[in-house]
Amino acid sequence: MIENLLEVRKELKEHKPVFIRQDNPKRRKLNYKWRKPKGIHSKIRHKFKGRRKMPSPGYKSPRKAKGLHPSGLKIINVSSVDNLEGIKKESEGIVVAKNVGMKKRLEIFKKAKEINASVLNLNIDEQIKKIEDMISSKKKKEAKAPHREEAKKTEPKTKELTEKSELSDEQKRETEKKEKDKLLTKKV
Repeated sequence: MIENLLEVRKELKEHKPVFIRQDNPKRRKLNYKWRKPKGIHSKIRHKFKGRRKMPSPGYKSPRKAKGLHPSGLKIINVSSVDNLEGIKKESEGIVVAKNVGMKKRLEIFKKAKEINASVLNLNIDEQIKKIEDMISSKKKKEAKAPHREEAKKTEPKTKELTEKSELSDEQKRETEKKEKDKLLTKKV
């Protein structure tokens, strides 16, 4: 039954025109999102022959096929592991939200694999492997590189020591004199 409705929906969508805003091609400001034309002389509002079509109930997909994935499963957005608890495997499929981070995404994929839920937008096995590789490579880089805070603390001290030891007494006097001159000649 649902398979037939999905086929009907697919066929209807092939014949459905693209509904864009009335003067979109003429004006840059206007976006493509549909807005109903409200002008008194609007050719589209009057449905003149040869003009762009307006959305109407005739373009609807079958009510029972609305919101379904092409596979026939109902789409459920998941953003945490807790959202996986009430999923019906036979009739619902999950889509992992795009703003979920890698660690949480990995947990969601593992839990989905454990409960045997179908993920509609990704291949679970490939994604789990990809994320684990990324995390392991990140840990290796962090272990090899010295910590930034420690490096920052040590660098200025070494520079000061080398500058002081390299400068002779005469050079020290000259630099002090230049600093005093700068202060004295500085405009207020």
